Amino acid sequence: MIQLLGIIVFALLLYLGQKYVYAKIWQRDLKVSLSFREDGIWEGQESELSEIIENRKRLPLTMLKVKFQTDRHLVFADTKGSRTTDRYYRNDIFQIGRLEKVTRALHFTGGRRGYYTIQEADLVASDLFLTAQYTATTPIEHCSLYVYPKPFSHPDFKRSLKQLNGEVLTKRHLLEDPFEYRGIRDYQPQDDLKSINWKATARTGDLKINQKNYTSQKSVRIFVNLEDTGILKKEDCVEACLQIATALLLLFLEQGMQVALYCNGIDTISGDPCILEAGGGVRQRNVCLQTLARIDTAKPVQSFSELFAARMSDASNALYTCFVSPNAYEDFAALLLQYQEKHPDMKWFYPYSESTPPDPGEALKSLITFISLREESV
Repeated sequence: MIQLLGIIVFALLLYLGQKYVYAKIWQRDLKVSLSFREDGIWEGQESELSEIIENRKRLPLTMLKVKFQTDRHLVFADTKGSRTTDRYYRNDIFQIGRLEKVTRALHFTGGRRGYYTIQEADLVASDLFLTAQYTATTPIEHCSLYVYPKPFSHPDFKRSLKQLNGEVLTKRHLLEDPFEYRGIRDYQPQDDLKSINWKATARTGDLKINQKNYTSQKSVRIFVNLEDTGILKKEDCVEACLQIATALLLLFLEQGMQVALYCNGIDTISGDPCILEAGGGVRQRNVCLQTLARIDTAKPVQSFSELFAARMSDASNALYTCFVSPNAYEDFAALLLQYQEKHPDMKWFYPYSESTPPDPGEALKSLITFISLREESV
């Protein structure tokens, strides 16, 4: 009997002791981190979120729940232990031994353009016998993802893009300075055979072209107007505008041109409209794509005329100007008609979702390339 009582007392002391120890040190030397595999992906592209748990102490964790939330437009393949409402809520359960590291890969698809972050995770642990629970919140550092708007690819747009590319390249070619050498690049079908660098071609086995500098650093300007004066908001058309702007800037940057991007949509981080002066190369590409991803279409946009009328009037450095907007309200239409009188090298891309194109009036029709969103993309 005394022996049995001793066992009971020992078991009770062991239970209370482990409970006390777990309450004191369960979170010590426990590191939880989340990280996206890439900094940025395209709409519809698959990627991966890594969930890493490190228990650097000699005390095992019989049960550890890691809870976090992110935007519902990141569509995870494994929905076990999760729920989706206005946000996506994840609850993963781990069993972590002493001095153990566990990594779990969560596959997802970027369902919609945006800028997504995970800033903290809630932790729930238990003692050795699963009789008590301990909670804490841990910050998550450097866990953010850009989902870039996918380049627009509808048939109407592809045809007009091909024509536009020819117009801009022709105008650009006229501005080349034959005495200013800039470098060598790969041959493209529209290039003049006289510009082929035969030494570089022989050395590499591929046709190479001498690049010339230009008499002035003229740039292609892209203006995106997301102002919507209708009662019903055209969300699909607004997103299409950002996709069209993406396709345009990629086209011109790949040609080695300087591109400027202006949009009256609000940046979700800075709270300001998008104003990116002319630039070229990979850096300009990344900055433009990240800015387009961060535009929050739920926030009221600023007046296009007030923001950009003065900038449009100073078009001395513009090689070509593209406007993208799903509306033809009076102030905007008048601004473009006034602009065209002095600067005819322009085009307005107008996406619409109705069964027939809108009728903006005869004076505007020559400026507009209508793009129906009802056609299937190819």
